Amino acid sequence: MAELPRRVLVTGAAGRVGRATLDLLAREGVPASALDLRDPGDLRADRVVAGRADDPEAVREALDGVDAVIHLAAIPAPTLGTPEEVFLGNVGATFVVLEEAGATGVRRAVVASSFSALGLPWAARPLHPAYVPVDEALPLQVEDPYGLSKQVDETTAAMMARRHGMTVVALRYPLLGGPGDKLDERAAGYAEDPGRGASELWTYLDTRDAARAAWLSLVRPVEGFRVVFVTAPVTLAPQRTEDLLARFHPAAERRAPLPGRTAPVDLTAAETLLGFTAEHLYEPVPAGEAS
Repeated sequence: MAELPRRVLVTGAAGRVGRATLDLLAREGVPASALDLRDPGDLRADRVVAGRADDPEAVREALDGVDAVIHLAAIPAPTLGTPEEVFLGNVGATFVVLEEAGATGVRRAVVASSFSALGLPWAARPLHPAYVPVDEALPLQVEDPYGLSKQVDETTAAMMARRHGMTVVALRYPLLGGPGDKLDERAAGYAEDPGRGASELWTYLDTRDAARAAWLSLVRPVEGFRVVFVTAPVTLAPQRTEDLLARFHPAAERRAPLPGRTAPVDLTAAETLLGFTAEHLYEPVPAGEAS
């Protein structure tokens, strides 16, 4: 493990992953600063700055005393704003946060990228991966402003790593949630109609594991810029992965066996670089039992 950070800034701190990350930092005994559009009054951070992540002044204020950053702030879907708002808001925030962090001497940062950087989830037409299991070298097919913003975020992070001598890890998160929230609804939907999950390859990750992946990205001995897929090792669908791929992605090259409900994602980088394996696995609704 690398030396523990003295203080971590979490942007987008009032979101589900932001809150889970603040909880984890509290358990680790690491002081946290939080940046969000509004202060909800219940964040587990001893410093809270209300402001936008693309506002250099607000970011500089939030960075006071910070030596590591977990950047989660974003518009998380192309349907939550105009194309201009989604793309420009997301890439502007990532640029400002990393530039201001690097300028103040921060040398460890984590950026929330997304499975959507592949281009599959929000495309207007069905797209297919060139091969499975997908990995960090898979060719991208982005057709939407959100996926493009995440692709650009990764490029920005790579540049900032060079520009400031930082270590920056971009985590490609899949569908995030936990039992009792949207994972239940998605699981039921996949059991009834598995085609609903084809564009995301039926992947998911519990928010608590998402927070732990971010923490490991700060403390593991990683250098430079890295993109890493982090997902649960099994899918959210009850059907066999090989059957799902044969039905919905038949032309994708098979590069490894995917027995049972194995997620069609190569998790080697997550395991070797970060020492990360998801701990909170979700039992899907059995096929035919969705209500």
